[in-house]
Amino acid sequence: MRVLACMSLLNHLGNLAERADSLLTRTRARLGLLHPLQLIPYRSYGTPTRLYVKGRLLTDKGITEPDATDSRLHNLLNMYRRFDSNEISGAQLLVQPADGSQHPVVTDEEGYFTLNLEPTSLPEPIDFLWYPVEVLLQQAPHPYTATDLRAMAPVLIPPPDAEYGIISDLDDTVIQTSATNLLRMARTVLVRNARSRLPFKGVAEFYRQLQLGRNGKRNNPFFYVSSSPWNLYDLLEDFLQLNDIPPGPLLLRDAALAGKKSGEASSHHGHKLKEIDNLLLTYPTLPFILIGDSGQEDANIYREVVRRHPGRVLAIYIRDVNLPERATLVERVTEDLRDDKVEMLLVQDTVQAAEHAAKAGFILHEAIPAVEQEKQKDEAADTEDDLDGEGDGKPVMQ
Repeated sequence: MRVLACMSLLNHLGNLAERADSLLTRTRARLGLLHPLQLIPYRSYGTPTRLYVKGRLLTDKGITEPDATDSRLHNLLNMYRRFDSNEISGAQLLVQPADGSQHPVVTDEEGYFTLNLEPTSLPEPIDFLWYPVEVLLQQAPHPYTATDLRAMAPVLIPPPDAEYGIISDLDDTVIQTSATNLLRMARTVLVRNARSRLPFKGVAEFYRQLQLGRNGKRNNPFFYVSSSPWNLYDLLEDFLQLNDIPPGPLLLRDAALAGKKSGEASSHHGHKLKEIDNLLLTYPTLPFILIGDSGQEDANIYREVVRRHPGRVLAIYIRDVNLPERATLVERVTEDLRDDKVEMLLVQDTVQAAEHAAKAGFILHEAIPAVEQEKQKDEAADTEDDLDGEGDGKPVMQ
């Protein structure tokens, strides 16, 4: 009862805060104190018969393109601007896929818009996988004004000859956040931008080789499932692009306090499991490789995915964050999965993962030297203080 009462109080306070924020935003708009509107389309996914379009309408806080010379104060101010967002609810948008059809949609109380539509035809894809869908603002709610505001939402559709899909975590799997060390995580998350944040050494080449597969077409789709909030979307998207890591839908979480119902699965575990379930249900004939780290709940989540979707998971790679108790947990889960005939590997670096992937036939053996070379290049270029160790100075997922 106390838990339910506490959740009810939090929801009530969240609703009050949301209404106050909406009132303040509209007051500032009337006084001409708000920035112009910004239409942000998110990378999403779909099938030849259904496209899922998602994005958000906010005021433009003037977050600049990341630069290696940006100061920590500059990065900290940009991070503040990301979370001090002014969401535009009740805006009328028009979604226009390439078949010429038009689909109206209205932004919700957090400024999000989502739409499932059935295209009658598809254009030629971009880079084997991507289908652009135009989104334009038809009418902003009073007192906002905007003219000719439009954007292209990229929707991923795996081609019929894709060998497998890859579902990857982001934090401490692709990008160094030191999530198991609060002080290091705060320093990394708050004062580094997409250029100054560090990828794990060799991960970009390993992921490129997984996307390439064995057919040489770079058409194996990537999906990134993370508990990071949507407010960080631009930073994460820039990070993947700057580090030449294969793009994919970023399946993040809403940071808003309000709207959580009693018993709703809002935890890290529940969010990731729901998103992965949706992916495997959307592509019922596509097998998947799962990649995560031992610092959070990835091993347990992926075990549940294997049990819910037997025969769908080819292999699981878990990056070791050098915490013995977490490694022990992964080892227990690995043993549990032996009866399911799915290998879960606790790997020290990307080369070890690439060697297994080549042996299993996911990538070519010739890819291993390329991963090793990029790992060495990343090590040579890394003159920053040691952010990739977890308390003992050892390199992890190098």
